[in-house]
Amino acid sequence: METLLRGRAPYILIVLACSGLLGFAYYAEFVMGLEPCPLCMLQRLGFMIMGGVALAAAVHGPTGWGRWAYAVPFLAGSGWGLATAGRHVWLQSLPEDQVPDCGPGLYFMREFEFPWSEIVREAFTGAGECAEIDWTFLGLSFPAWTLLWYVALTVFMLWASTTRFAAHKSAR
Repeated sequence: METLLRGRAPYILIVLACSGLLGFAYYAEFVMGLEPCPLCMLQRLGFMIMGGVALAAAVHGPTGWGRWAYAVPFLAGSGWGLATAGRHVWLQSLPEDQVPDCGPGLYFMREFEFPWSEIVREAFTGAGECAEIDWTFLGLSFPAWTLLWYVALTVFMLWASTTRFAAHKSAR
C-alpha cells in the first residue's frame, strides 16, 4: 500500500480513474445512446478538473508543501463534483410530483449560445429531466456512482497527501 503513496503514483492513479470515468461517460453517451442531462455534463467538468490537476502534479512530482499547490484546485474540482452529483442524486430521490419543471435542454442552450452562468443556474434550479433514471448498475444510478467516485477520489487524495507528508517529515 505504501507504493501507492510514493512519488507520482497517487497522481497517476487519479488520472487513470478520471480518464476511465470520463471515457465511460462518453461511451454511455455515444455508444449506449444515453443523452446526458445538464447536471451530467457539469459533473464531467469536476472529473476533468481533478484529472487535469492530477496530470500536472504527476508531471511535476511535487514534494512537501508543494503538493498542496495541486491539492487546492483538485479539491475545488472535487467540491464542484460533489455539489453537482449531490444535487443530481437529490433530484432523483424526489417524489415525481415534487420534481422541478424542465427548462430548455443543454444542447438547445449551447446551440443558442446561452451564457454559461445561465446554463449552470438552469441546471441547479430547474433541470427536471435530471430526475429521470436511465441507467443503473448494482442498484445505483449514474449520479450515485459519480458521487461515490468523487468521495473516493477526494479521500484518496487527502489520505495520500497527509500520509506522504507524515512520511516525508519523519524521514528528516
